[in-house]
Amino acid sequence: MVNNINQLLVQAQTAHDAADWSSLIQYLQRLILKQDSTNPEIVKHREQILELALAILEFGDFQQRWEIAKVFIQLGNVAIPRLIEILEDEDADEEARWYAARILSEFKHPDTIAPLVQLLKSSDSQELKAMAATALGEMDTLAIAALAELLSDENTRLLAVRSLSYIRRTEIITPLLSVVQDPQAAVRAAAIAALSSFHDERVPPLLVTALDDFASSVRLAAVQGLGFRSDLCATLDLVTQIQPRLYDLNEDVACAAAVALARMGGDNAAKSLFEVLISPNQSIKLQLETIRSLSWLGSVSSLEYLQQALNHSTSETLWQEIVTVLGRVQQPELTLIATEILLEMLRSPHPATEISNIKSAIALSLGQLGQMQAIEPLIELLADPNKSVRLHAIAALKNLAPEVAYQQLQQLANNTTITPDLQQGIAIALIEW
Repeated sequence: MVNNINQLLVQAQTAHDAADWSSLIQYLQRLILKQDSTNPEIVKHREQILELALAILEFGDFQQRWEIAKVFIQLGNVAIPRLIEILEDEDADEEARWYAARILSEFKHPDTIAPLVQLLKSSDSQELKAMAATALGEMDTLAIAALAELLSDENTRLLAVRSLSYIRRTEIITPLLSVVQDPQAAVRAAAIAALSSFHDERVPPLLVTALDDFASSVRLAAVQGLGFRSDLCATLDLVTQIQPRLYDLNEDVACAAAVALARMGGDNAAKSLFEVLISPNQSIKLQLETIRSLSWLGSVSSLEYLQQALNHSTSETLWQEIVTVLGRVQQPELTLIATEILLEMLRSPHPATEISNIKSAIALSLGQLGQMQAIEPLIELLADPNKSVRLHAIAALKNLAPEVAYQQLQQLANNTTITPDLQQGIAIALIEW
């Protein structure tokens, strides 16, 4: 064992002297990661191994620095002072300092907090400041006090809030509450977003208030946060609170409101979503999000609203989306309703059925819903002049009830009263089977 370690050390030193960083990494990994790091022989040469690893941090490329990081962790706290030296050296390579911060975060040691905080305060590099903030955030409760102090400085407040948000501990609630009305919108938004993950009685009223913030980023964070508090829907009347944000001038906020209302559930939420869906001058993005939200609601009223939207809209894009989401309905009590809506489109016929892509989507959705009454209408689609529609109908029949559908196709194959187009479609389907 001793000879093996000494041999690896010699090989590592040779690779170092030749500036062969890839080979040096391999030797160090074999020394540290594949050996017992508490082995007396490893401990004896730890300083030499550290110097070799530091050379890679100084001269290696990005990938090589990434690979050597684990070696520093295995070396233990002996590596901390040297990494702090690199971190504090303003003349050092920025990427090396970035990696030093990243590695120091892995130690979760109190000695690393002060230099990381100082870097956050003084560095002109946004990348270094962001890494310092991330590193502090990963130190859990050790860094909360230091980060809370940074909230008093407007130059470090935002990064401090973002760092605190990485720490999923109730101790961060009080510091964050102190900045929810900060003049900087980015600070307010980051604080609201971080607080949203806590079920603390002080938080929901703040989120409701933030729904009317003049900054869209804050409104967005508030809507998203309340969207996960359906448990408070009745207590805070969240459907009524969130509904106005469906008409927000910021499209992202409006879309987030649609998702939040879907999570609230209930007929009032469904009605609010339908009203914005059919209101004039709404963006396609919001309308699509509203259609998906109605389908996620998973209620009789939400499906009825989707059917009304089918008849109200003249947009091929919206028709396609409604047909698609109807096929994703999974609740047994709703699949029959969804199937009937799609079959009614084929029977009416709805103008959407003149469009091959939508007709194919109807076939696909009928196949997914699993209702047997869709077999005959799907067979009728085999007479469609469009090849894609016929192929989708065949796929739907196979998915819906392959044995029953095959038997019906065989029986119809000998029926001379059906149209030539349907005869041909059935023949193709039997071959495809």
